[in-house]
Amino acid sequence: MDCRTRAEVDATLQVAKLVPEELLGTVHCLSFSPTVTSGEYSLLELDPTLCESVQSGQSLVIRGDKNEHAVLCSGDKTYDLKIADTSNLLLFIPDCRTPEQLTAEQETLNLVHAQIAGFSNHYWELRRCRPKVKKLKNLLMENTYEGPDVERNNESAGVTYTTEDLLNHIQASEQELMDQLQVIHACKIEGCWRILEFDYEMKLLNHITQLVDSESWSYSRVPLDVCLQELQTLEPNNMIEHCLMCYGKKYTDDAGKVCFALNEDKICRATAHMLLQNAVKFNLSEFQEVWQQSVPEGMTTRLDQLKGLALLDRSSRPETVCMLKTEDLPEDTQERFNYLFGMREKWSEVDMAPYIQDLCGEKQTIGALLTKYARSSIQNGIKVYNSRRPIQ
Repeated sequence: MDCRTRAEVDATLQVAKLVPEELLGTVHCLSFSPTVTSGEYSLLELDPTLCESVQSGQSLVIRGDKNEHAVLCSGDKTYDLKIADTSNLLLFIPDCRTPEQLTAEQETLNLVHAQIAGFSNHYWELRRCRPKVKKLKNLLMENTYEGPDVERNNESAGVTYTTEDLLNHIQASEQELMDQLQVIHACKIEGCWRILEFDYEMKLLNHITQLVDSESWSYSRVPLDVCLQELQTLEPNNMIEHCLMCYGKKYTDDAGKVCFALNEDKICRATAHMLLQNAVKFNLSEFQEVWQQSVPEGMTTRLDQLKGLALLDRSSRPETVCMLKTEDLPEDTQERFNYLFGMREKWSEVDMAPYIQDLCGEKQTIGALLTKYARSSIQNGIKVYNSRRPIQ
């Protein structure tokens, strides 16, 4: 196809009754490339932050197994990929220059001949979403770590996962993955991520708290070097330090000594987990008594330490408590509400909040979630919520 001349462009402008002086000085003359295709290219809409990260050399990764809806991950965020249709045909023109580019180049081009390489009537739209990390614990629980003795005697070693392996399986950014590994107390052993068997983790914690008691240390100041030295005949140093990281906060004191401040709430919560894991239901008052007796001396148990771990039933006589962990609930929002309303027809916001808090997206509140997925009513002077749809 012959390229347009300036005279032909001027004639077209005259027919269109356009004044050249009111237009940009550069005219793009478009033609279809001999190899033009539809569907070979896809457009992706990026917000300014993502665009800047790509321009600075960072990568965006699409993750998902064959049976999963694909997500796109930056270094620290996860996005749902949605197809957005447009009524305007989108043209891919590699040689097209924007007015900003022409100004930057300080050129005054009369004609720019550009070829259309492809076209589309839709593009990929990104929507920030929660990382899909429930599968992470399920994978690691297939082969828990029960200590060096059991590991040595285990002839059939199970599957283990490196960070790269997990990134290939889990729909989350690398930062979100690392954060979740910390939440579930995963430990890196010989280059692979493992979850400690809960009983073994409690054994490690018991060693530490007994040492603190025997040495009359403050729970806010547990010296790492002495702790490792005293317990090295019982458990490996890396396991003791890992347990300290899970249940305490590392810091350096004024003398430059590395210490840990043990977290009372985390230790009380772990003790409650240990007591509840084998019981269907527990008399609440009896449980509170046994729980307080089971935690290290000087620590105080409180019911708010059970949020997201155990569910209280104040309506039963006597009052009861049972294990219900947020991490075991469905990841999908609607499925989560269906599950909860299947367990209990009516919920107070106080009882339900710990089990839906993690579903809140950016700038979303628990109240907004309840408004969307539940109906409210007043029962005995208390606002309660029930399902908006019939529960099968």
